[in-house]
Amino acid sequence: METSKKALAEKLLAIKAIKLQPNDPFTWASGWKSPFYCDNRKTLSFADLRTYVKQKLANAVLDSFPEAEAVAGVATGAIAQGALVADALNMPFVYVRSKAKDHGMQNLIEGELKEGTKVVVVEDLISTGGSSLKAVEALRQAGMQVVGMVASYTYGFDVAEKAFSDAKVRLVTLTDYESVVAKAVESGYISEADVAVLNEWRKDPSNWKKDN
Repeated sequence: METSKKALAEKLLAIKAIKLQPNDPFTWASGWKSPFYCDNRKTLSFADLRTYVKQKLANAVLDSFPEAEAVAGVATGAIAQGALVADALNMPFVYVRSKAKDHGMQNLIEGELKEGTKVVVVEDLISTGGSSLKAVEALRQAGMQVVGMVASYTYGFDVAEKAFSDAKVRLVTLTDYESVVAKAVESGYISEADVAVLNEWRKDPSNWKKDN
């Protein structure tokens, strides 16, 4: 499994879907300063990698959640990936909005599933887990049984691990922070000295500053 995680980490780094800039931090939508940025939607533009991720996510569903009967993607990042996985598994697909539409049918969940359907949720990445678990709650309130979640990548923040544990949602990811950093050092993308900066950020990302 560790070999597989490093293989995907290498592919994501190669297309710059993951960027590491310890000395020139990004600003996330949340306002957090971060030396690390991940955009797995970029994989959709590379046919071979898109297929690779689709197959790996589909295999993760079959291996970890064989009871799943349908797939739900989390808007907007995982709509395409979720649909690809559902197609590969020949399962029904829905996606969950961040908030209900303010017009038309005012849907929060787009698509149709029978109440009680066993659903696996597909995400592109996990940071704090807040939006991902909001989608889980929406599905549960609609009468679905959420059997678990698969995602391409997780930062592995403590706050996310606690949130998933509290929500009783099993999370399976294709790659993670440790694998990406290890591969980045191996390839010379970052230095060993940079790892200390990245690890300090990961301990307390909401309060991290470059001059820490």
